[in-house]
Amino acid sequence: MAIAMVLTACGGGDDGGTTDGGSGGAAAAGEPTPGGEVTVLEDAAFAGSWPAGLDPATNTTGGSNIAINQAIFGGLFLLKADDDGSNAEVTPNQAESYEFSEDGLTFTVKLRDGIQFSDGTPLDAEAVKFNWDRDLSNPCTCKPTWPLAPNGVSVVDPLTVQLQFTRPYAAILASFPASNVNWIASPTALEKAGEDAFKITPVGAGPFTVVSNQLSSSVVLEKNPNYFKEGLPYLDKLTFQSIGGDQPAYQALQAGQAQAYEGLNTTPLLEQAQENDQLQVTVQPATSPYVIQLNTAIAPFDDAEAREAIYRATDFEAINKGIFGGIYDVSQSFTGPGGKFYEPTVEGYPEYDLDKAKQLVEEVGGITIRLGTISNYVATQINTALQTQWQEAGIEVEINDYQLAGLIQEFTGGKWQAMLQTAGAWDPAAGVGVGFRFSSGVPYSGVSDPALDKLLNDAAATLDEAQRADLYKQAGELIAQNVYAPFGLAFAPANLAVQGVHGPGLTTKIPPILVNAGVIWDEVWREQ
Repeated sequence: MAIAMVLTACGGGDDGGTTDGGSGGAAAAGEPTPGGEVTVLEDAAFAGSWPAGLDPATNTTGGSNIAINQAIFGGLFLLKADDDGSNAEVTPNQAESYEFSEDGLTFTVKLRDGIQFSDGTPLDAEAVKFNWDRDLSNPCTCKPTWPLAPNGVSVVDPLTVQLQFTRPYAAILASFPASNVNWIASPTALEKAGEDAFKITPVGAGPFTVVSNQLSSSVVLEKNPNYFKEGLPYLDKLTFQSIGGDQPAYQALQAGQAQAYEGLNTTPLLEQAQENDQLQVTVQPATSPYVIQLNTAIAPFDDAEAREAIYRATDFEAINKGIFGGIYDVSQSFTGPGGKFYEPTVEGYPEYDLDKAKQLVEEVGGITIRLGTISNYVATQINTALQTQWQEAGIEVEINDYQLAGLIQEFTGGKWQAMLQTAGAWDPAAGVGVGFRFSSGVPYSGVSDPALDKLLNDAAATLDEAQRADLYKQAGELIAQNVYAPFGLAFAPANLAVQGVHGPGLTTKIPPILVNAGVIWDEVWREQ
């Protein structure tokens, strides 16, 4: 679901990997200091929304709530990187190790010994199997699309769980950090509380435990005294607070009402923040380009000429320069410069051509459409610009923006025509990767094409990275050839933190595996 937010690197220097441009930056952090508390603001239109609660199996917005989930549940695996965002890789966390079979059909996870949920019960292989079976049978949008064999989840021994696939699936490891199977909940606590109560006060084995939870408003957490990493977490208290967008979040930070904000995407505020000596600004590496999804199942975009008209009427380079000062990378495919297999240009991609667009609109007898997006600054600015460009080509456009829950309803209803979303991830086969937007039969896809499905499935199955890159290149070319959806600006979140707060993914760079970067909350600390 993740619908793109935020910004690519905006030039400037890098203060020890903690800032990006401007004079607002941190001095080099010293040794972590235990204690203290931090309040983190989350945009109500995205990460600040959890209307169905925080049970990983039933949280319908779980992909946007990665920050809260990581703080409560920890995670079997985490995406980590050097401070400048380079050398990113998925590493074991509650898992101790993993192993692929030679044929790629089996994935085995070995758990660390001695990890307990905060209720004192063990996080063992039976608990993991219970969670995976439950996660995969519930409707959460953040469950992975594993090609599991029948009875494909099995317990090998008390600390080992195994997955069996119907076809090789090399992308399995990258699928964990952004999906609900990564966040293991206590089966005992769930059975004792019942689902309705558990989704309010879930029990995990992460660095923090839930004190209170007001849905889509605030979650108050405190340090888990039974956390398996000695000396962590550093903070005594961590609060996530929903807030109505970038401007009030920025003002709250300036007023001392919070210490961090995830997902700034308002360009003028970003520029102000980079000049603010009270703040640290970390612009994450871009992994997810925007895409104009076209619903090819219904009119007018069941007609390839109508789809080509959108390509020909769209000038993302002009939008980038005219509205955003040229700070973004423009991609013709589903990859961004901060992720794997980046392809900025695609052979055969239909370029902007206003005269051709006008001709195509006339040939199909006119085009009238609804164009929607998530409610955030960059997305709504782009949609307004697209409306202007398309109207120049004779296309009538109604634009709408949605909060996350409303956006999901639009997609699942199947009557949408065009949506400005993101299509990409650090690994294209994981999270809200290309398959999320382009695979057949997926609620958030506008395409049904067996040839494209095969390319994407083969790429996800291939262990050889060079072969995967070639298959994704072919997939990008097929999308362009069939004019399925034009791509645009690639960006990633900007995180803000007040001086004295430090932590990986918050004041260092980690490529977003979904939309926002995965902050490692047990390592976040505040100078005392």
